[in-house]
Amino acid sequence: MITQAHQVHPELTLQRLCELFSLSRSWYYEHLEHAEDDAEEIALRDQIEQIILEFPGYGYRRVTHALARQGEILNHKRVLRIMREESLLCHLKKRFVVATTNSRHRFPIYPNVLAGVVLSTPDQAWVADLTYIRLRSAFVYLACILDAFSRRCVGWHLSREMTTQLTLTALKQAIAERCPSPGLIHHSDRGVQYASYDYVEQLEQIGAQISMSSVSNPYDNAKAESFFKTLKQEEVYLKDYESFADAEANLAVFIEEV
Repeated sequence: MITQAHQVHPELTLQRLCELFSLSRSWYYEHLEHAEDDAEEIALRDQIEQIILEFPGYGYRRVTHALARQGEILNHKRVLRIMREESLLCHLKKRFVVATTNSRHRFPIYPNVLAGVVLSTPDQAWVADLTYIRLRSAFVYLACILDAFSRRCVGWHLSREMTTQLTLTALKQAIAERCPSPGLIHHSDRGVQYASYDYVEQLEQIGAQISMSSVSNPYDNAKAESFFKTLKQEEVYLKDYESFADAEANLAVFIEEV
């Protein structure tokens, strides 16, 4: 109202216009600020909608990264709120399940020492898990090491075979990348790939505390489960990987961003 009047009568001062409309200048500035905030919010919602139109399967994390590439540095919680309000969140169901845990083996099983630990710094605890990735004519397997505090992937490896070498390569990458101090908690399921002598020996060499989930209890390794759920919904289920190399290249980009 006052802004429009000032455009029509530029010779009148802001103070005079406020007097004519019986309004205080503080009221004017407060409502002007709200109007600017509303315009910014509308523009941001349009920007998010355009990203979703271009990449229909993007979740709020990848939308946040896409906005950052466009120069909009935002808290991911704000992006999540907007996407919820605009019904832009993608909900996809699992297509098929391949068993990746074989806990029937002769290797020692370790207790869950991560349960109840309050995390305060990176590299205090890592969680390890593996999952399958479907190609056009075969399955391949992805092993990841996640930092339990930051929830970032600190080591990963993709292989055509679900062996100890798969998980061990991911572990060695994480060790080389992070150089953890002795006392690090390494948590995994009871699968043979994590209980094998070679894998346990590598953990003992860096002075890690070995922790394993209870039998058939995914909540014991919820952080890894959550990471793989995001990876499947926002990357794997949206792609038709032509080859092992194609899957590896796309997964590398996703893991770097998430």
